[in-house]
Amino acid sequence: MPNQQKTARIIIIGGGITGLSAAYRLSELSRKGTIPLDITLIEARDRLGGVIHTIKRDGFLIDAGPDNFVTAKPWALSLARRLGLESELINTNEAHRSAMVVRRGKLMPIPEGFLLMAPTRFMPVITTPLFSLPGKLRMGAEMFLPARKVNEDESLASFVIRRFGREALDRVVQPLISGIYTAKPERLSLRATMPRFLDLESKYGSVIKGMRAEGKNRQTTGSGARYGMFVTFRDGLQTLTNALKHHLNHVRFRLNEHVVLVTNKASTDAIPYWTVELKDETCVEADGVIIAGPSKHAARLLAGVDKELAEQLSAVQYASSAVIYLAYRREQIAHPLDAFGCVVPVAERRNIIAASFSSVKYKGRAPKGHVLLRAFMGGALRPEILERDDKGLIEAARLDLDSLLGIATPPRFAMVYRWPESMAQYDVGHLDRVASMRRRISRYQGLQLAGNGFEGVGVPDCVRAGEQAAEELMRDIQNLPDLVR
Repeated sequence: MPNQQKTARIIIIGGGITGLSAAYRLSELSRKGTIPLDITLIEARDRLGGVIHTIKRDGFLIDAGPDNFVTAKPWALSLARRLGLESELINTNEAHRSAMVVRRGKLMPIPEGFLLMAPTRFMPVITTPLFSLPGKLRMGAEMFLPARKVNEDESLASFVIRRFGREALDRVVQPLISGIYTAKPERLSLRATMPRFLDLESKYGSVIKGMRAEGKNRQTTGSGARYGMFVTFRDGLQTLTNALKHHLNHVRFRLNEHVVLVTNKASTDAIPYWTVELKDETCVEADGVIIAGPSKHAARLLAGVDKELAEQLSAVQYASSAVIYLAYRREQIAHPLDAFGCVVPVAERRNIIAASFSSVKYKGRAPKGHVLLRAFMGGALRPEILERDDKGLIEAARLDLDSLLGIATPPRFAMVYRWPESMAQYDVGHLDRVASMRRRISRYQGLQLAGNGFEGVGVPDCVRAGEQAAEELMRDIQNLPDLVR
């Protein structure tokens, strides 16, 4: 009889965007290669998609987790195109592409051209009442400060204070960055989160000079972030995970299954394999395993394989958060809503850390004559607030939004979505720790880890992580001995 190609058994643990992306990339590679794959994806929840979850209610479209992704990082956009979803993508509304910040209990526009950490235009900063005169002069002095010679990692707070002064950090940078990472700027690694600013300082000697030099051919209108680079799907972000599930009809999905342990053995025919033990004490064997989820979860699963790796994975901290949606009739809100949302400095002592005007930002999020608001709470900045029940979170969000937006009547409805330990915290030195973890993982053929605990927290980062894990695992599978029987 002629030799038959053995089918490689793959188990993916975690059915969020990372795990689904890994499964899809494995399928692509299998079609191009010679090794057939038998893929099983195990998910503890009763649905796929993880934090990506879209709900429709009374004509409102609600993304309970992330509601968009940035195209400057190409991986999610590339995946959408390969899935045939490009026609479903929509951009942010062209009107009001800006953000506001709370200052002394009032909403104030972030100066035009102030992009995340630095101003690219002088006049808006000079004329804004957001900063004091000494604060403005301190920011302008950044162009004349010498660049730091050492290349060591430092915290975001240290960098901003060193280059732009304390006022820039406290009044704009901290709330903008914390709105993305829900992290404390004093602990957040700049190299792991915003390396471009370190590179600008190194190359041009000044962040402002560098941004102006490199921004001549780029869009620099708007404030806070380059909102023209953000996209979502017409029917919500779950369009992406639904499409992945549809294209993975050959994958065996096991929902409501809890993995408790992953162990490594050697089979009788000299092919190394992995055993995945479930909560019901049943075991599944595989030639390769991808753990796609929080680092702390991976640490528990691998404690018996590599104690040091498990300790390193456990050291990655996670913050919990909550998203509160509130639906209103337009006439209930006095504020013109002439921006995409607002961020809230810690110094303001508010309940929310940011708010997004969802129906202003994207079309189709609220029926005509209505508004959909989205408030963010918790994170590393305000973890204690999440001890309140859902009613308490809604009351706390309304207290802030009522005063900031001029709302005097209750919303049509409010919904709370909690995401416990969902946001990885990239402390100073994070990339060095990740490199150490990667070295230990490379010792084990047929094992890959992916998730937001390593090199990025956004949707594109998670897509890339899943795809890279799939590519690395496929190389391992191709090098396994005796795959032909």
